[in-house]
Amino acid sequence: MPGCMKRCALLMSGLLGCLLASVLTVRADDKLLPLTVELGDVSLTKLPFVMAAEAGIYQRNGLEVRQFITPNAAELIRRSAGLVVPREFVGTGAGDINIGGGSPTLVRMTSDARAPQRVVLATTDDVSRFHIVSRQDIVSAQDLKGKRIGFSGVGALSHYVTILFAQHMGWDYTRDLSLFANGAGADVIRSGRVDAFTADEIATAEAVRQGFKDLVDTGVYRFPMPGSGVNAEKSWLPKNREAAARFVKSTVEAIALLKNDKPAAFAAMAKWYGITEPTRQEEVYAQAAQLPRKPYPSVEGIGKMMDVYNYREMRLHRPEDFYDASFVAELDQSGYIDGLYKGAAAPQ
Repeated sequence: MPGCMKRCALLMSGLLGCLLASVLTVRADDKLLPLTVELGDVSLTKLPFVMAAEAGIYQRNGLEVRQFITPNAAELIRRSAGLVVPREFVGTGAGDINIGGGSPTLVRMTSDARAPQRVVLATTDDVSRFHIVSRQDIVSAQDLKGKRIGFSGVGALSHYVTILFAQHMGWDYTRDLSLFANGAGADVIRSGRVDAFTADEIATAEAVRQGFKDLVDTGVYRFPMPGSGVNAEKSWLPKNREAAARFVKSTVEAIALLKNDKPAAFAAMAKWYGITEPTRQEEVYAQAAQLPRKPYPSVEGIGKMMDVYNYREMRLHRPEDFYDASFVAELDQSGYIDGLYKGAAAPQ
């Protein structure tokens, strides 16, 4: 009997594998599903999606994707890091899918009457990697008390992380700090408007090159973060779940490609972001390779974000109102994501 049960189990496993393979494979004659993808900013967390476009992953999964970086995002990275996004990759409009931070997306949804209403399908950045960059004369994190700190915008991840940092230090961020929106950039320190700013890895590296100090690495605090990820229009999703499923599948494949193929990552950085210096590429890649293999929506991060932005409209919601983990869960439970790394020496 045990032998029979074992043979039956193996047979069922084989049948399940064949079924999943047929579901996850798009035939060459299948019609490509159209999809617009808006990259919310220029950062390492967008690198998998850039690589998906370059490697033909979207098309292989049956998608015809128009993917673009917004003009505001292109201008912000030009000011903060001196990077020029090629004009052909800049576009306008609200994508069916937005690749951006969960925090700014959900804060806008609950405070801006005209904001797109989205649901988080995946989180590719679930732990803070932001740094606080300062003038050279500021010696320690304690010295930031009473100082002016810049961030990109209210509800943005740089704002969220600055508030968590203040709370970690035992400070009241409304009384012990002066926080300035539109203040994320070395140029704003240089102008004297702020003493420090909260920056992602790309902006941090550029600011250090310009002579400013990498004062605080908030990554050591492991702040849970509803960071960059796949956010779908709520009105679009019910009728387009197949396109959404193909896109999330493309996402996990692109993350695996990033982890397993450094030259491909470098080529995408050079083409889309204009990052061609080898040292700079290595700095960005070292952080990008830490993105999670299984990008489940950051439930812990969403809960923490709701605690930070604890106004009335936010309190009317539960965390599960803001995310749908079923797409990543299906790929994970089938073993598909683990299979992308079998036999590959991927960075952890």
